[in-house]
Amino acid sequence: LLQSAESYRYRFSTSSSASSSQQPRVCNRNPFHLQMLTGVPESSLSDLLLTVLRRSGWRDGTVVLCRGWEESGGILQLLDQTSSGASWDGGSGATWRLRAVLNLTQSSHDDTQIHDFLSRHFRQNQSSPASVLLFGADPQCAAGVLRSAQDLGLTLPMMHWVLGKPLSPDALHAIGLPLGLLAYGEVQRKPLEFYVRDALQLISRAIATATMVRPDLALIQNTVNCYDTSEHQVPSSGQYLTRFLSNTSFLGLTGPVRVHLNRSQVVTSQRFHIWSLRRDALGQPTWVTVGSWEGGELKVEDQGVWPGMPVAGSRVRVVTLVEHPFVFTRDVDDEGSCPAGQFCLDASTNSSETLQRFFREVAGGNGSFLPAEYSKCCYGYCIDLLEKLAEDLGFEYDLYIVGDGKYGAWKAGRWTGLVGDLLNGLADLAVTSFSINSARSRVIDFTSPFFSTSLGILVRSKDTAAPIGAFMWPLHWSMWVGIFLALHITALFLTLYEWKSPYGMTPHGRNRIRVFSYSSALNLCYAILFGRTVSSKTPKCWTGRFLMNLWAIFCLLVLSSYTANLAAVMVGEKTFEEVSGIHDAKLHHPSWGFRFGTVRESSAEDYMKKNTHPHTRTHVSRRQTHTSERLLRTCSDFSEQQYVSVFEVLTMLLQLMSTCTIAIPLGGASCSVHC
Repeated sequence: LLQSAESYRYRFSTSSSASSSQQPRVCNRNPFHLQMLTGVPESSLSDLLLTVLRRSGWRDGTVVLCRGWEESGGILQLLDQTSSGASWDGGSGATWRLRAVLNLTQSSHDDTQIHDFLSRHFRQNQSSPASVLLFGADPQCAAGVLRSAQDLGLTLPMMHWVLGKPLSPDALHAIGLPLGLLAYGEVQRKPLEFYVRDALQLISRAIATATMVRPDLALIQNTVNCYDTSEHQVPSSGQYLTRFLSNTSFLGLTGPVRVHLNRSQVVTSQRFHIWSLRRDALGQPTWVTVGSWEGGELKVEDQGVWPGMPVAGSRVRVVTLVEHPFVFTRDVDDEGSCPAGQFCLDASTNSSETLQRFFREVAGGNGSFLPAEYSKCCYGYCIDLLEKLAEDLGFEYDLYIVGDGKYGAWKAGRWTGLVGDLLNGLADLAVTSFSINSARSRVIDFTSPFFSTSLGILVRSKDTAAPIGAFMWPLHWSMWVGIFLALHITALFLTLYEWKSPYGMTPHGRNRIRVFSYSSALNLCYAILFGRTVSSKTPKCWTGRFLMNLWAIFCLLVLSSYTANLAAVMVGEKTFEEVSGIHDAKLHHPSWGFRFGTVRESSAEDYMKKNTHPHTRTHVSRRQTHTSERLLRTCSDFSEQQYVSVFEVLTMLLQLMSTCTIAIPLGGASCSVHC
C-alpha cells in the first residue's frame, strides 16, 4: 500500500492517458492548429496547488490516493516531476517536495483499515509538520480518510489537509471536517456559447489587423509548391495569418483571451476560489472563501491569518480583557505613547470597520485625534506573554480591549464577549485569563494552558476589630426595636392601670403623697430589663403588679437569649460561614441575609447554571458582577457579612488585595487570608 514517490513515477506516466482522454491531445508546436480550451489544463491546476501550498508555508507533503484518483493522474504526474531532482520553487525561496504516496484504493470502503493504516504510517514517520493532498473520486473513501484524520489528531498545526481534485461549491456541503481543510473549485464558469463567440472574435480581429498590413496575403490564398527548392519562398497565407493570431489578445466574454507562446492553445481565463473549513458565529463548521486564483495569480481575500500558514510576517488583531493580575491598564503619557506595556484600544465597540479606522490612524501617526479615553496602555503577565510570542514567531499585532467586557457565553442565539469577537472574525487571537470549558472548546481552539486553577468559594471572614456597636450583634436590629418598643408600651399601661385604680398612687388616690407617673414606670421597666436594683416606685394596684411580673419574665428570657448569643458571637468572631462546597444546602436554599454570586458569563457561572440546584441558578442570575475584582470587593465589603463568591483565579487575586478579610474553604479545612 505504501510506495515511495520515486517508485510511483512510472505509474503516473503510464496512467496519464486516463486523464488526457477526457480532452483531445493538442499539438503544442503546430502553428496551423489552434485550439481554444474550455477547461483548465492540468498544468494550471498543479500550479494552483503548489502556489497554495507555498502560501501556506509547507515545504513537503504526502499524497493520499482513493479510488478514482486516475482522473487527476496528470496533476499527480506534474507534482511528482516538480519534486524529482530540484524541488519546485515558487519564486520566493520556498520549495515543496513530495514525501510519500499512500494508496488506499484497496481499502476505500473500510473505515477501520483506513484508520489503522493512517495511524501506522504517521506514527512510523513522525517528522516535521507537512501538508497532505487527498485525491480520489470516491466520496466514501474521502470521508473515511478525513474522519480518521480528525480522530487521530492529524490536523492543524501538524497536518494541513488539501483536497487535490477541484470541487463545485455545491459539493462542499457534504464535507464537515477537519477544521482548516482547504478545497478549491472553479466558479463563474462560462457557457460554451461565450467560447464560440470569443473564438470567432479572435479570428476576425487577427484578419482585420492582417488586412491592414498586407491584404493580398490575408484575403487571397496563394499556391505553395511542396517541390519548390528555392531558398526564397513566399510566405503562405496560413503562416501570415498565424503570426497575427498569435499576437492578438483582447478581453472577451470569457475573460482575457490570448494565444499561448510556443503552443497552439488559445488561453482563456478561469477563476478558482480557495475555501477553508472554519467555524461560523454559531460554532458550526462552514466554508469560507480565503483566496482566488485567476490568470496564474493567487489573491488572498481573507485579510486574517491564512489557515495553516506560519504567522511570521503577518499582522494579526488581538483582543484582550482586563483581568487582574494578568492584564492591567493605565492611561497613555502626554505624548500618547506607552513607556511600559503595549498600546491598546479601548473603544467599547465590536465594529470591525471602527477598529480598523482607529488602528489606521494610530499607525499613521494620528493617534492624537482619538478620544483620550480610547487610548490605553495594557501591561501584565498576558501582555508579556504576547510580546514574547510575537518575538519568537515574528508577527505584528494590533491590541484592543473587548467591547462588552465579557468572556463570552451563548446568549440570544449568538456568542458574546471574547468568543464572539473570535467567531465573527473581529479578532484573530485572544490573550487573557481565558478559562477553557466544553462549550467554548466546541467553537474555538485553545493553546496549552499557561496557568491552571479551579473553581473556588470565597467567604468573608469576620473582622477582628470589634466596632462600638458590637454588643448589638447577638440580636437582630428588629429584635432590639421590638424590645424597646415593648418596654415603652408596658410602661404606658403600667401608668394607666395605676392611675385608674382607686388604690393607685395618683394625685386623686386615698392619702397618696407619692405619685406614680410615666417616668416612674419607665424607670421601673429599664431597671428590670437591665437587672439593676435602683430606687424606683412600684405600682400598688394588683393589675399593674401582674403586668410588672410579666415584663420581668419577658426580660429574663431576652437576657438569657442575649447572653447565649453573645458567647457564640465572641467565640466565632474570627470564623466564617461554613460552606462545604458548590452543592451545599446553604446555596440551594439561601436564607435571609446570605448572598452569593459570580462573574457574569464566566466559567463559574456556566458551571453553576448547569450543575447546581434550580434555586442556586436563579440566585446566581440575580447576583452577578462584571469583573473578578468587583466581585472580590463585594465579598470583602463590611456591609455584606455573609456574601459568598464563586469564581476562578483565587490565590493570585488575593495576593494583590491591599486589605484582605477573606477566608477560603478548602475541602474540610479553612484558610483565612489577611494582608
